[in-house]
Amino acid sequence: MSTVLVPRTPRQRPARFALTAAAATMTALAAAACSTSPARGGHTDAAGGASGAGKKIQVVAAENFWGSIASQLGGSHVSVTSIITSPDTDPHDYEPTADNARTVSTARYAIVNGIGYDAWADKLLSTNPGSARTELKVGDLVGLKPGDNPHRWYSPLDVHRVIEKITADYKKIDPAHAAYFDKQKRTFEAKTLTPYTRLVSGIKAKYAGTPIGASESIVTPLSKDLGLKMLTPDTFLNAMNEGADPSAKDKAAIDQQIKKKQIKIYVHNTQNSTPDVQAQVKEAKAQGIPVVTVTETLAPAGASFQQWQTSQLRGIEQALAKATGK
Repeated sequence: MSTVLVPRTPRQRPARFALTAAAATMTALAAAACSTSPARGGHTDAAGGASGAGKKIQVVAAENFWGSIASQLGGSHVSVTSIITSPDTDPHDYEPTADNARTVSTARYAIVNGIGYDAWADKLLSTNPGSARTELKVGDLVGLKPGDNPHRWYSPLDVHRVIEKITADYKKIDPAHAAYFDKQKRTFEAKTLTPYTRLVSGIKAKYAGTPIGASESIVTPLSKDLGLKMLTPDTFLNAMNEGADPSAKDKAAIDQQIKKKQIKIYVHNTQNSTPDVQAQVKEAKAQGIPVVTVTETLAPAGASFQQWQTSQLRGIEQALAKATGK
């Protein structure tokens, strides 16, 4: 069943990070987690994972795009729970629940995006410390910090770095199944991700240098790895991502780019569509500029990472072909 994506009002970034009641909220969540009894039929080890024969690594991912990759790399030897699973949920503004706290407290492995994208997840990890828990913060892995572009799942290069790291961590956590995890990685990269990687390399080879416009900064890492030239001012892209009002200067510049057809395609994040963005989409269509839609999280909700990204890349490829005649 497909999921209807409802355009959101402009995000209020201060609210994302304010978490003014964070201490009280997280304390309550931690208390709820600590009061949880082990599941019937088994007991928990120091890391909160079920022990004994047939043990799986209990994995929690803050967002389902990383959770999808983690699940496929771990196969039958992991159990992955993603906290953000709905395309209609904004990961920036998410307020964790007591169930989320329980999941984190029993996880052997935790994956969060970092870079200021999911500050609530960092709070949850710090409130539920686990001495034996392994944690992957994607921002730390790729050497970025809050204020840098956090949308690393839109960078094919960074996606492969995350794949390498998850596999290495699985092997350290469960060395008895190291060969299995190596095989899962080979299959995932050489077979499962083939349509994705072929599209990335194909678009770059054919359309590198093509000027494009976009509604938000989630497209920036992808455009860079595809070799496309982003003409939309960074200040506008960042304002949209931060829920701030863009400057009149930036809006005027984008209007001119569209009217003069300086951009070949316009990439629109339907999960954060403001009146300014809607006006740009309307004008781009009026000028005959192909508009491609993307989303911030898996859509539909049950899609795998590669299904989601491959579909979007095909849309970009088709739009570029239409715009350039190549």
